[in-house]
Amino acid sequence: MQAIRIHAFGGPDALICEDIPTPTIRANEVLVRNKAAGINPIDWKTCSGGGAAPFIGKLPFVPGWEFCGVVELTGAAVEGFKPGDEVFGFIRFPEAAGCYAEYVAAPVSQIAHKPAEMSFSEGAGLGLAGLTAWQALFDKGQLSRGQKVLVLAAAGGVGHLAVQLAKAAGATVIGSASAANHEYLKGLGCDELIDYRTQSVGDRLQDIDLVIDGMGGDVGISVLNCLKPGGRLVTLPSVTLDAVTRAAEALGKQALGIRVEPNGEQLAELAKRYAEGTLTVTLAAEFPLADARTAHQQSASGHVRGKLVLTM
Repeated sequence: MQAIRIHAFGGPDALICEDIPTPTIRANEVLVRNKAAGINPIDWKTCSGGGAAPFIGKLPFVPGWEFCGVVELTGAAVEGFKPGDEVFGFIRFPEAAGCYAEYVAAPVSQIAHKPAEMSFSEGAGLGLAGLTAWQALFDKGQLSRGQKVLVLAAAGGVGHLAVQLAKAAGATVIGSASAANHEYLKGLGCDELIDYRTQSVGDRLQDIDLVIDGMGGDVGISVLNCLKPGGRLVTLPSVTLDAVTRAAEALGKQALGIRVEPNGEQLAELAKRYAEGTLTVTLAAEFPLADARTAHQQSASGHVRGKLVLTM
């Protein structure tokens, strides 16, 4: 099968498209003929030697943790999935999962059935970002109806899903994004929008119950004063986690990091909401598998509305 591999950590040029053996499956796994794989910042960060690189083990390494495709083979202990089923998943994170490939071996506890209405590319873009948004809002953030939520980088892969999930949960949603994305975000459910390029988010807002911080660093630190007593900030970038949590502690605020975890039940809930029409996935661009380098470059630019995917 064709796959993207790196033989040494580095930039986009380290990504090589080559033929490798099709993976074998264990009793609790399915073999999926992959149709699309999601691109995320953690992918290029890991390939460059950061991100999840400490968990990868021996190189070469096939990047990617989220995929969407068709089941071809099931392990002896698999129930609930059969050949021909269309599935999507976010698997094995932070260890190597090998989703930039034509075939993927996936644990059944970390996948879900793809709704018929959902394209393979949309399915590939939902796993990691959808679970990150869900777990940040509800597991870490403990969001409840009537609360005020601020989403930084609201038009991004995680942000645009967090906006929709928070709104559906009955929250008042405020999004921070460039002015060019404001109408788009209104359509997703934002009640208020702030242009981070011309307005100071930290000075404008107050009494925020929950911040989903997709920026980290100085930006995440600058909005801590927006939190009401007992409020919390969930910061997504791991590289600035310590700086944000230290700043929060100094101000008597609560800031939490998050490492997204594979969860098949939560994926099924996201799929249900998509099928009901209350959740959409925005695709920024689709690239053939062989163009993974270009996809990584675009992701690293930091100016992407929605999700990038590779197609097989």
